[in-house]
Amino acid sequence: MADEKLKSAPLAYQNEAFLNSPDGRILRLMSEYSEPLSRFRREQIQDTVVFFGSARIHSQETAASRLTALRSSNDIDISASQQAQDMKRAEAAVDMARYYEDARRLARLLTEWSTQIPAKRHRFVVTTGGGPGIMEAANLGAHEAGGKTIGLNINLPFEQNPNPYITPSLNFEFHYFFMRKFWFAYLAKALVIFPGGFGTIDELFEILTLAQTDKLAKKILVVIYGSEYWHRIMNFQAFVDAGTVSPQDLNLFKFVDSPEDAFTFLRDGLTEYHLGGPPKKEKEQEVLPEIAKTRP
Repeated sequence: MADEKLKSAPLAYQNEAFLNSPDGRILRLMSEYSEPLSRFRREQIQDTVVFFGSARIHSQETAASRLTALRSSNDIDISASQQAQDMKRAEAAVDMARYYEDARRLARLLTEWSTQIPAKRHRFVVTTGGGPGIMEAANLGAHEAGGKTIGLNINLPFEQNPNPYITPSLNFEFHYFFMRKFWFAYLAKALVIFPGGFGTIDELFEILTLAQTDKLAKKILVVIYGSEYWHRIMNFQAFVDAGTVSPQDLNLFKFVDSPEDAFTFLRDGLTEYHLGGPPKKEKEQEVLPEIAKTRP
């Protein structure tokens, strides 16, 4: 009726229908920038070392257990050819499990060193995509060393659930791939690429492209771990031989084959490029992470 009071409309920032609509996309994007930034400030994270690698690589214990179970299985519903394929993959998983253990050890070595650096903020914090496999291994190694460790997760239909070793206050969930990629690059001072698939290769070449085209004002160290795997997957020298990249572009990354060699390279490079010289001045009431500025 005319004298009935009209109910108040929902506030725009509480209107879920609007926030989840195409018109609200810009706010969702801004949220995936602003909310992580506020948490990184609160947790005093200055910079990171990002580990990438396959979500499908398991620990030695898990891989060996699955192989044993498969060998003792008497499932008559599976064809002989399927059983042979399953056995081949299970045996490969046992071999690939060494990379899980190496990622775990490297993250632990790096965190044990970085937590001893005298600084107001946390330096070179181990960061992953937050899921299983190599991501879990790196978060686990950092966790075992008693350091903070970051997980930048994303909504996917499979594989991607947060592993339990991420520091709870640094456990993130993204909807937009490119915002997640932004946060991988924004704080990174080094990238460690373990054996992986399409996503791992995508992240590797994205950072290499930014470095190659001089779009980053900071030095990002790139370690490619496991030369046996990567030389089998990809012929980097072929880029140079075909004239599609310059010979010096191959100096943008370094192959390593042991956690100790990788740690030595990272420690020395991070010390040279990011711990030398006087510290930058900061505003007294504003603590910001370092920015992946583009060059003028």
